[in-house]
Amino acid sequence: MSAESNTPQPVGSYPATRRVGNLLFISGMGPRLPKSPAAASSVPGLKLDANGNYLEFSFEDQVHSVMANVKSALEEAGGRWDQLVDITVFLTDMKRDFVAFNRIYAEYFADMDPKPCRTTVQVTALPTPIAVELKCIAAL
Repeated sequence: MSAESNTPQPVGSYPATRRVGNLLFISGMGPRLPKSPAAASSVPGLKLDANGNYLEFSFEDQVHSVMANVKSALEEAGGRWDQLVDITVFLTDMKRDFVAFNRIYAEYFADMDPKPCRTTVQVTALPTPIAVELKCIAAL
């Protein structure tokens, strides 16, 4: 990602995207705001106290933000939303968030046919204080 990128910077030593042939691989992308540090203050719908307890939490805001980040990563690489072919979803609380995620996800792919394949898994934690992350592959 360049300094002009409109996606969050990776939180480790890896690229946000990598193109191999006509495939675009998008590394795990969370809902942090573009150009922001890996901090809770840069996650939409999330405010934590000094002890890491929730003061404010909106899973829906996080989902909309992660979708915007994936879209930005696609567009910066010359791709489009309808070129997504596979998505892996990481949720930190399947019981709490799966139904809401499915509802919002359906809105983003309502007009797409065929829709991308999808796998959804629950993880104990993600590298930053977020509740959702997407790993995507697109065929450009």
